Amino acid sequence: MKFSALFAASALSTASAFAPVASNNRAATSLNVWGDKDYLIAPSILSADFAKLGQEVDNMLEAGADVVHFDVMDNHYVPNLTIGPMVCKALRDHGVTAPIDVHLMVSPVDAAIQDFIDAGASYITFHPEATNHIDRSLQLIKNGGCKAGLVFNPATSIDYCEFVKDKLDIILLMSVNPGFGGQAFIPATLDKAREARKFIDDNGLDCRLEIDGGVKVDNIKEVAEAGVNMMVAGSAILKEPRTKESYKETIDAMREQLAQV
Repeated sequence: MKFSALFAASALSTASAFAPVASNNRAATSLNVWGDKDYLIAPSILSADFAKLGQEVDNMLEAGADVVHFDVMDNHYVPNLTIGPMVCKALRDHGVTAPIDVHLMVSPVDAAIQDFIDAGASYITFHPEATNHIDRSLQLIKNGGCKAGLVFNPATSIDYCEFVKDKLDIILLMSVNPGFGGQAFIPATLDKAREARKFIDDNGLDCRLEIDGGVKVDNIKEVAEAGVNMMVAGSAILKEPRTKESYKETIDAMREQLAQV
């Protein structure tokens, strides 16, 4: 990924300096997309060319993507350092109105949650291991007007969901170990997806089941058949030759596979 470590560190270290954005910024974003599409495709900008991030996001959205997936890593909870709320706000200032799905791989999470609410996030998810008070952190997200969710690493049980199910808009399953893009899909995640789908359906939840890691054209149908309805795909979409046409070709191929489910 073409991204400066200095810029990344600055983006994270200055997070607390953000003042709340004006309410009209929030009103301009699209938050309620749950009922319109069976499947949402969310390219991860972790695989974008950061030298031209605004154009990359414009291209992927014009190519048919539904959601901007925004991976935040702190070189503490995970062994990598990426981007902070300044970049989220920059995308909003650039004119991005599509939902921004912020996946926080940081610990502790509460300060970052508030910073991303202020920066214009639409959805915010975090790992239960990264907070001492899961319910409180979920409440913070929802009180800020965002959709809230929990993220589960490959070896983490989804049992955490049971006592906070009234606050869950998203359950995100990691199908790779968090920290780096371009990893291979872990097949056992499909069993966990079927378990999570049963949990959502048995409890009648209005909740998206999301998956992140190694999703490609050749496995997206199998992922959907396991009950997943929001797919994060980074390097499978955002790759050379990095044109709107090439992104559309991949997204269209994914849609064709999903139409067969």
